Amino acid sequence: MDLAALHQKSLELPKKPGVYIMKDITGEVIYVGKAKALKNRVTQYFQSGAAHTVKTAHMVSRVFDFDIIVTGTEFEALVLECSLIKRYRPKYNILLKDDKGYPYIRLAVKEEYPRMEVCRKPAPDGARYFGPYGGRRSAFLAIEAVCDILKLPTCRRKFPQEIKKSRPCLNRHLNRCIGVCEGNVPPEDYKKLMQQATDLLEGKLETLAAELKDCMERASENLEFEKAAALRDKLRAVGNLDLKQKVTSGAFSDLDIIAFGQGKVFGCVVVLHYIEGTLLEKEVEFFTETEGEDAPEVLSGFIKQYYGARQVSPKDVLLSAEIEDRGAVETWLTGMCGRKVGLITPQKGKKRELVLMALQNVKEELGLKESETERESKSLAMLCEALGLSEIGRVEAYDISNTAGEDTVGSMVVFDGAKPSKKDYRRFRIKTIEGQNDYGAMQEVLRRRFGEYESGGEGFSSLPSLLLIDGGLGHVTAAKAVLSELSLALPVYGMVKDDRHRTRALVSADGSSIGLSATPVLFSLVGRIQEEAHRFAISYHRTLRAKRGYTSAIDKIPGVGEARRKALLKQFGTVKKIREATASELSEAVPKNIAEKVYEYFHRTENEA
Repeated sequence: MDLAALHQKSLELPKKPGVYIMKDITGEVIYVGKAKALKNRVTQYFQSGAAHTVKTAHMVSRVFDFDIIVTGTEFEALVLECSLIKRYRPKYNILLKDDKGYPYIRLAVKEEYPRMEVCRKPAPDGARYFGPYGGRRSAFLAIEAVCDILKLPTCRRKFPQEIKKSRPCLNRHLNRCIGVCEGNVPPEDYKKLMQQATDLLEGKLETLAAELKDCMERASENLEFEKAAALRDKLRAVGNLDLKQKVTSGAFSDLDIIAFGQGKVFGCVVVLHYIEGTLLEKEVEFFTETEGEDAPEVLSGFIKQYYGARQVSPKDVLLSAEIEDRGAVETWLTGMCGRKVGLITPQKGKKRELVLMALQNVKEELGLKESETERESKSLAMLCEALGLSEIGRVEAYDISNTAGEDTVGSMVVFDGAKPSKKDYRRFRIKTIEGQNDYGAMQEVLRRRFGEYESGGEGFSSLPSLLLIDGGLGHVTAAKAVLSELSLALPVYGMVKDDRHRTRALVSADGSSIGLSATPVLFSLVGRIQEEAHRFAISYHRTLRAKRGYTSAIDKIPGVGEARRKALLKQFGTVKKIREATASELSEAVPKNIAEKVYEYFHRTENEA
């Protein structure tokens, strides 16, 4: 439909609350909004000569049709809007970077020896759940803090199945673990520790401290001085658990301040978390589609996604701007949290000072972000100039990793300009090349990658504007040969390292070299790309090597069968120690000629680059 037809359709809408759903010509949902009166709100989009922001004007230009869903109240419209945004992830809505939710800590209380673990969301399985946490790292830090204080096991052993099955680990010897594996901790004592862990995860530090103090005093009265000393140390550890650990251990902030600001390129939202009047944490989100948007609209969209994903909010949230649908959002948050939640836009006093501090943080974050963006733009411009290219968009970098020609893999990392695009990374397990042949392996990777491009393979539909290969002239020549086979004319350069393993130059197919060391901006950019390609390759290689198992390396040595493999492992214990042994030491386990073969096998040049 054209603009006039869309306007006519909007005039026929009811003046009732509801949700409107904008679609493009393909039927894709590109925007979801809510309104107290659908007719009044939707007609504003399609009025001739309407003064829209840049973003809204662009969205309207793509609208081919729209649907509506009438609701009974504005609150019902808000709930539906949240659900549809989560479902469709529309291009023109304010969207957080991901929709993965926030992790929880799970404690399987029904087990005889329950353990804490990180999980994505609670389940109706009878376990205790704590959270949500801001990220997996925060959840793991919470577990680490609790285990450290209570000296709980952190190993992967299964209890009670593995009690007394093997020697205690190093943590037990260092007195960092109570030693469940030794069989000296009955289930009832362990469950008492789990109750203490629960108190910590719930932030009940005073309750736990009082209990520990009482136990310590009783132990001292009974002349159990060693036990009393251990309880004293635990009591001190709890006392040293500061507010930062308290929020990490599951006690939510009692006040959040949320502020929004718009810079030259990015919009920025800062969230400050407070507990008992102390600033605990800051979260920052950047947006690229907020230019010209009103702060209330951005804040409203952010709040619904941010707290909707966490399913919890503090009792008070201070905002840098009053949002239009404050009453409906407060009702929604209150219903979600099971207690009254207030959205406040203070105009004076201490609370206003807190909002001004959050706005100052927004300003600082925008300054840093836009300085970084300017540096990246400068580095790309300099790289274009150095390579004689008009522009650089998608950059693909490749690396090969193996150990003595085994488990050879290739990596493809993608940079969108100067930023990594991890969703486009790909890895390749080499299938047609045997032994140490980096050139052949690189050619296989490129044939498969660009073969997928020619056949329309998913994830390979875009051609790069620049190819970077980890290696020198030989690698570039090998890559060029494949591109010539496929009639692809793409700029290819090798990333050459110096004797300190740093990227020193780019080499072209004609052998000419472009030095990087004298240009810090280029040195940093190309070095980051090369290191990322290397990291991605070697991590995949190590994964394959671990799956295959170290013992298979011994199996491939000529003359070493099952009996001699067992003899070597019995003598040395691990493949690492076999690798480190001299030929003379190896001959104590196997015949001298076999020992020499084993030594020679493990001391060939090993290449992991």
